Amino acid sequence: MAKFEVRGGHRLHGEIIPQGAKNEALQILCATLLTSRRVVVKNIPAIVDVLQLIDLLRKMGVKVEKIDEGTYTFEAVDVDLEYLKSEDFRKHAARLRGSVMIIGPLLARYGMGYIPKPGGDKIGRRRLDTHFIGFQKLGAKFNFDTDTNFYTVEGHDLRGAYMLLDEASVTGTANIVMAAVMARGTTTIYNAACEPYLQQLCKMLNRMGARISGIASNLLTVEGVERLDGTEHTLLPDMIEVGSFIGMAAMTGSEITIRDVSYKDLGIIPSQFERMGICFEQRGDDIYVPRQDHYQIESFIDGSIMTIADAPWPGLTPDLLSVFLVVATQAKGSVLIHQKMFESRLFFVDKLIDMGAQIILCDPHRATVIGHDKQFRLRPTVMSSPDIRAGVALLIAALSADGRSVIQNVEQIDRGYQDIDGRLNALGANICRVEE
Repeated sequence: MAKFEVRGGHRLHGEIIPQGAKNEALQILCATLLTSRRVVVKNIPAIVDVLQLIDLLRKMGVKVEKIDEGTYTFEAVDVDLEYLKSEDFRKHAARLRGSVMIIGPLLARYGMGYIPKPGGDKIGRRRLDTHFIGFQKLGAKFNFDTDTNFYTVEGHDLRGAYMLLDEASVTGTANIVMAAVMARGTTTIYNAACEPYLQQLCKMLNRMGARISGIASNLLTVEGVERLDGTEHTLLPDMIEVGSFIGMAAMTGSEITIRDVSYKDLGIIPSQFERMGICFEQRGDDIYVPRQDHYQIESFIDGSIMTIADAPWPGLTPDLLSVFLVVATQAKGSVLIHQKMFESRLFFVDKLIDMGAQIILCDPHRATVIGHDKQFRLRPTVMSSPDIRAGVALLIAALSADGRSVIQNVEQIDRGYQDIDGRLNALGANICRVEE
C-alpha cells in the first residue's frame, strides 16, 4: 500500500503530455485476440489496469514483446483455452473490469468465451446485460453460474443479426462488434456507443480486414469476414487526463501547456470548461492554460443554476464529473453536478466537505457546489482514494489546499494515471509517494 503526502499551494508551470488512453487501450488489447497475425500497438500507458491485462494475455498464451516505451507487439497464435477454466485465470481476470472484453474476440475466433465476474471501481452497479444479450442475438448460448460468479458464452456458428442495445454501453458495443466481425452475414447495431475510443477500435478492425460502416454514429453495420490480418495502431491521448490537467491548472492558478491532445477528439469537454469560466487557448494540437486567479461559472440564459451532467457521446463523459465537481469548489458561482450513470461516484464529496468545500449532496446522483471564488482555500486533511477518478479529484483538491494533505490507497489512482506524482512534480508540485 502507498500514500501521497501533498503539500498544497504551489503553482505549476511548464508542459505536460497526456498518456495514451486507458479506455481505448483495454479495447485494443483485447482485439489482438482476433487474429494470429502480429499486431503492433503504440502509446500504451504504463498503468496498473493496462499492465494487468497485458499480463493476462501472456498467461493466455499470447506472445507479447515490448519494443520500446509504450510500444508492444502481440501474436495470439496459440491461445490456451484450457487456461480460461483455471483458478489462476479466475483470480487474475477478476481483478480487472476490462477483462470482460476478451469474450467477444474469443467467441468470434474460437466459438467460446469464459470470464469471472470482473472487478474495477466500486462506483455503483455496472451491469453486463448489454454484452451478453448482444452475444445471444448473434446465436451464442449464455450461462452465469451464481455459485462461482463465472460467465460462459458458447457459439460456434455466429450469424449476423439486428439488435437495439438497451444502453449505449462503450464496452458492450466494443465486445459485440468484436464478436460480430467474423459472424456470417450482416450485423446491425443500433444505439451503439460512438466515443472516439470505440471509433478507434472500429478503424483498427477495418485495417485488419473487417467491414464496419457507420463509424462515429450510433448505427453500426458489420459485414462478417472469414479472418482478420495484423496491423499497427496508435492510441489516442487520454481525454480524461487532458480534462484533469485543465481543471488542475485552473484550481491551482497555474500556467501550463498540455501537448498533443488530439483536440478534434475532445468533443464537448473544452466547451464545458469554458462554461465553468476557465480560460485556455488551442495552439495547434496543444492546449495552453494561462494563470487565472478567478473563474466564474456561467448560468443558463434564464438565470437558473448551471447543470453539468454526463451523457452518451457526444455528451460529456462521466469520468470527468469528479474533476468538474472539485474545480467548482473554488469557482465564483454555483453548479449542479448530475452523475446519471453511477450511483456511488459522488460519495467522495464528504472528503471535500471536510476540507471546507461548500457542497450539498442532494442524492446519490446529484451534488450542488457553491464556489468559494478562491476567497477561502481548502483545508488539508487525510483522505482515501475510493476510485480512479475520485482519486485524481482529491489530488487536485490537495494541490490547491493550504498545507499538507495525505491521500491513502493511491493504488486506485495508479490504475488510471501513469507516474502522476513524478509528472506533476516536474511542473512544480510537491507530492511525495510513501510506501506503507
